[in-house]
Amino acid sequence: MSAYKSDFLNVLQSRGFIHQMSDAAGLDALADKGDVTAYIGYDCTASSLHVGHLLSIMMLHWLQQSGNKPIVLMGGGTTRVGDPSGRDETRKLLTYEQIDANKESIKGTFTKLIRFGTGKTDAAMADNAEWLTALNYIEMLRDVGRHFSINRMLTMDSVKMRLEREQELSFIEFNYMILQSYDFVELSRRYGCNLQMGGSDQWGNIVNGIDLGRRMGTHQLYALTCPLLTTSSGAKMGKTAAGAVWLNADLLSNYDYWQFWRNTEDADVERFLKLFTLLPMDEIAKLAALKGQDINEAKKVLATEATALIRGREAADAASETARKTFEEGTIAGDLPTLEIPRAELDAGASVLGLFVKAGLVASNGEARRQIKGGGLRVNDAPVTDEKMNLTPKDLTSEGVVKLSMGRKKHVLLKPV
Repeated sequence: MSAYKSDFLNVLQSRGFIHQMSDAAGLDALADKGDVTAYIGYDCTASSLHVGHLLSIMMLHWLQQSGNKPIVLMGGGTTRVGDPSGRDETRKLLTYEQIDANKESIKGTFTKLIRFGTGKTDAAMADNAEWLTALNYIEMLRDVGRHFSINRMLTMDSVKMRLEREQELSFIEFNYMILQSYDFVELSRRYGCNLQMGGSDQWGNIVNGIDLGRRMGTHQLYALTCPLLTTSSGAKMGKTAAGAVWLNADLLSNYDYWQFWRNTEDADVERFLKLFTLLPMDEIAKLAALKGQDINEAKKVLATEATALIRGREAADAASETARKTFEEGTIAGDLPTLEIPRAELDAGASVLGLFVKAGLVASNGEARRQIKGGGLRVNDAPVTDEKMNLTPKDLTSEGVVKLSMGRKKHVLLKPV
């Protein structure tokens, strides 16, 4: 028997999205009637969102699928301040031009999973710069600031952790939670918004918003958070040795995005199929039952389905085929990530260590040397044994490229131009 009346909370629970909720019964009753309007905020700190953001976007997707209304809030205003949550140091302040450029670059991601429009369940996109930049400081202190207790703010994780580690917390960051709370109030007035969702690290900020709404006379507001994802080995989801796993194709190739999902640890496959694909639960159960070598088939399905959501079905199938050719046939697939280098560099003899670093397969020459000792680096599928090796035009394959590989799954083609 279902724990909830509403499709929304049942789907979220069965797929593993729920971490904490305020007044579950009240929220369930609203969702069952299709009366939930929920928002999630996204600051514009980079030109792309990363895999860590995908979890919350999926929550907005399932909200809409269950007959409720999502709001995507772009943080054009809050990005000017910087969220201190989960950080040891102050975020670098961006120029207003950088923030606007990032905002435009991020927007397209949402249309892949959420339908925008003017209908009852169509998503809306708002930007908190619209109201935050128009605030008068004195009025803000009188109307909003007076509802906040410094004593309570000091107990918030984002503040407490920084102070305990004796890391500086600037006054501008201290104000972030006030602005986020005010966003909730403003969205409740403008859009009838009654739910804020986010990662579990946002719980304190969201509850502050509910409290501020009560003090400022809004309707009843609710909170729902999803777990902050870590892999079974304890690593933060969406971060690799090479950096963040970006959703935008201009920052991470379709093949590398597919490969990220293909490299999922065995213990995480079922959980990630539930969270990051739209596959029905009975199909996920069949894939999750695969054991031994067969679990690799489930990983390929995960990689293709997760890639199709963000990069499109065609790109996902092409990445899957590239992987098949590379691993099963041993051929060089032309759509592997490619790095162009000046032909003169190869003519003069280019250090193999430097080229692996330049290709992003290792972080430094030192790491490249360690990989060579362990047999981890290959050129054109032959192990590199000499760290002083130089690559020259004679290393070009018949396709006119040099294939650099680290381990079995990471490849880059060097192409002289």
